[in-house]
Amino acid sequence: MAVDAVESPLSSSPTPHFNQPRHFYVAVDRLQFKMETLVDLLGVAGKHSSLPMVICCSTRDELDMVCSAVSDLSYISLAPLYSDLAETERALVLERFRLSTVELNNSITSRPEDDSETENQEHKSCMVVVTDACLPLIASGESPMSARLLINYELPTKKETYLRRMQTCLTADGIVINMVVGGEVVTLKNLEESSGLVIAEMPIHISEIL
Repeated sequence: MAVDAVESPLSSSPTPHFNQPRHFYVAVDRLQFKMETLVDLLGVAGKHSSLPMVICCSTRDELDMVCSAVSDLSYISLAPLYSDLAETERALVLERFRLSTVELNNSITSRPEDDSETENQEHKSCMVVVTDACLPLIASGESPMSARLLINYELPTKKETYLRRMQTCLTADGIVINMVVGGEVVTLKNLEESSGLVIAEMPIHISEIL
């Protein structure tokens, strides 16, 4: 069942500045509603002009399912990042994504107030779907992706995995949304306690945090 949080229109008020990542979770009643909930979330978040987003998955099968489900969203430019991708293709995906972060920063500082609707139509949000095995290799010289929004489609069970996703995918003042199904609330609380993070329930209207 889709959540009410993603059914509201985008807010036109300015986005406040934060100095560190903010962490949220959205609870899904049943596993079969998880993908529908993700698509609804992207139905709001993806319509922010040139918004750079990353979806983290634990397995290649999850990555393929996510890509299939969101590939028809016309306002999102989608690229998968998986282990058997050629090095040149991998580098191209990462470079295009980093360019989208530059474009977002430029649009924030120079966007005319009355052109917001036109921009939303012309500039797609850029999204990478990645497995944990294919996250940017910081130790090897790859730069973080610096996404504005990180969605953990599959909640990691280990603090180290959660923190690595943040460090390699998220900008310093970005937003993390964790998708939680049923008994995963216990896992979420364990992550919160072990990492010292505060993971709040996502507001009813997702546009309030974007």
